[in-house]
Amino acid sequence: MNVPYFIAKRYFQSKKKRNFINVISKISMVGVAIGTMALVIALSVMNGLKENIRSLYGSFDPEIKIAARSGKSFEVTEALIRSINDVKGVDIITEVVEDNALIEYQDAQMIVKVKGVGDNFLLEDRLSDNLIEGKLKLKDGHVRYAIVGRATQLALSIPPGNEFNPLKIYYPKDIKIGTVDPNQLFKRKSIMPGGVFEIEQQYTEEYIFVPLDFALDLFGLKNKRTSLEIKTSPKHAVKNVQKRLRSLLGEDFEILDRDEQHASLLRAIRIEKLFVFLVFSFILAIASFNTFFALTMLGIEKKKDVAILHSMGASRNLIKRIFLTEGAIIAFTGAVFGLILGLILLFLQQEFGLVSMGMQSSVLEAYPVKMQFTDFLYTSCSIIIITFLASYRPALLSSRIKIGENL
Repeated sequence: MNVPYFIAKRYFQSKKKRNFINVISKISMVGVAIGTMALVIALSVMNGLKENIRSLYGSFDPEIKIAARSGKSFEVTEALIRSINDVKGVDIITEVVEDNALIEYQDAQMIVKVKGVGDNFLLEDRLSDNLIEGKLKLKDGHVRYAIVGRATQLALSIPPGNEFNPLKIYYPKDIKIGTVDPNQLFKRKSIMPGGVFEIEQQYTEEYIFVPLDFALDLFGLKNKRTSLEIKTSPKHAVKNVQKRLRSLLGEDFEILDRDEQHASLLRAIRIEKLFVFLVFSFILAIASFNTFFALTMLGIEKKKDVAILHSMGASRNLIKRIFLTEGAIIAFTGAVFGLILGLILLFLQQEFGLVSMGMQSSVLEAYPVKMQFTDFLYTSCSIIIITFLASYRPALLSSRIKIGENL
């Protein structure tokens, strides 16, 4: 028989009426339950926001991006493309050039990032789910089309289905000394607006997609590219393909997966999640003060019982374990109820979106949540540590009660 657990359970389930100690124990249990529920929900919301950001960027960013470690561009040869294509797991290679440029539509102007992509970009099927108007095409015979963001379309007042007025794109030339003609300062090219996409505000405001040959002529590039975007085969893990590419290309290139392309943002979310965990753990610690007071008062009330146990041969360690077990019963009972309530609320939020973000957004309407086993593990460890710290002092004092003074 587990004597400490048996006695601690009897104390916890005491039937005495108007037992103030039991009231404090129940209040402590409720406080732990609420704190645990809040901690689990807060961590799950942070997970949901992180995954939502990943999904938003995942529909725009490539699985692997190859860029020069120094400089804006690098030279691309047929031999380089062939060697990358021979890497196991590489499915599609898209050549990319991008830079800032001024676009004009009738009397409206704005600065955007013009991203020139190869014909196989559409084979990656990254924008099809986010196309809201027009057709997903870059070329139709000899006609070139630009795929623009929703915010860009609204800012420039581009009418849907426009087939008459082209977009004018201006890019600065290499200015020579003595040039005074404004027409010599910029290179201008025209392209028809085509499809309209909407993903995340940053992208819809900043980017337009154009054919690669159009962008190369606009930027005055020949064999240079700003990046190569890789789509991997479904049968191969992205991390494994990334390692092979790093081995092939060496230190002159950055080989970035989707998370590494937004490393600073994801790092900020992880730090924010850490602080959320620490804050709610501190709230749990405050709630555990009730456990400290309950055990302290229980030790005072049960002095006679402790003295009797001592006289029957119980060691100080056994008495200490009784009160530590009592604290564990109070805390873990509250923690279990808190975890169950948290799981129920998270499930309801996941299925029905009970709590809205409070703003009109076609991308995200309700707070996203995602439950992870590690969060429950860290929450449990936090509760164990806090419970031990709150229970140790009262248990130690109770174990020092003298027989002669309490019998």
